[in-house]
Amino acid sequence: MANASGRRFNVFSLSFLDVMSCGFGAVVLVFLIINHRIDDEAKDVDPELLSESRFLDIQILTGEKNLVDLQQLLEDRRKRVAEANRELLALIEDRDRRLEDLEELDARTAAERESVEELTSDVESREQDVKRLQEEEQLLAGNRLREIKGEGDRQYLTGLYVGGTHILIALDASASMLDETIVQVIRRRNMSRQRQLTAPKWVRARKTVDWLAAQIPLDSNFQTVVYGDEARFVLPETAWIPVTEAAALHDTFERLGEIVPAGGTNLEGLFELIGEMRPLPDNVFLVTDGLPTRSNRKPRSSTVDGRQRVRLFNDAARLWPTGVPVNVIMFPMEGDWKASAAYWYLAARSGGTYMSPSRDWP
Repeated sequence: MANASGRRFNVFSLSFLDVMSCGFGAVVLVFLIINHRIDDEAKDVDPELLSESRFLDIQILTGEKNLVDLQQLLEDRRKRVAEANRELLALIEDRDRRLEDLEELDARTAAERESVEELTSDVESREQDVKRLQEEEQLLAGNRLREIKGEGDRQYLTGLYVGGTHILIALDASASMLDETIVQVIRRRNMSRQRQLTAPKWVRARKTVDWLAAQIPLDSNFQTVVYGDEARFVLPETAWIPVTEAAALHDTFERLGEIVPAGGTNLEGLFELIGEMRPLPDNVFLVTDGLPTRSNRKPRSSTVDGRQRVRLFNDAARLWPTGVPVNVIMFPMEGDWKASAAYWYLAARSGGTYMSPSRDWP
């Protein structure tokens, strides 16, 4: 760059550098002066104010820490309140449910109370019926030598009339009287004598004979016959025995308690024996469980089928004495379904009755 005179101008001349140096020196001087004042002011700070300031700083830090702890505690409290609210709601629901159950129980209790009142009335009515029946039994007690304690009304529901001058009780003592099924009969047949004597079916049959004997009028005569392969009187006496002879009646049941069921069923031999009695019985009670398995003739085979058993029954039925009613008490045997019809027909034709009692009779 040149001026009017033609000389060149340099901005970095000595004068310019001097000016710049003076300016920089002035700035440094000002800075030193200002910094000095700050140090003087710092030296003039009151120690008590500084201590108080630092104490306040500590309090602020402590407060901030406590604030964090309080915020955490508040959060825990909120969680516990929320949990308590949930538990309260669950308790309220449980209370409502229990109230509903209580109302249902109250309704059920009222219904049961009505039922109890009805049952009480029914019991009172039954007690009156029992009292009446006991009075009737006392009136009839003078006509009976043995007493049988029945349960409920079962001894009044048989429909059997045990009457007559000469009464015969015939008991099937074949091996089938040990049980109700063929398999169990075979099984019990191999047991000890004591186990056979206490077989439920055989005990029930003996109790039936005992019940029949208890119904015999005091002015009657009786006899008891058991039959298996052959028929025989229980007592040695073959004549009719007055029922008033208590010793003979007692001996009859003592001997029945010693008989073990065995062998086949010979109905022909029983009916022949009954036909030979003099005088003939005017009422016969036959306790059995099925059709005969043999006759008086020697069997050709050790087994018989259903058709042969029906034929043996029909052959024996021809020997039944005319005019003598037979009352059949049947304990059905497994697989012998024709027996009920055959014995029912025999009882109806002779003027007697047929019954197949329940398991708890007599």
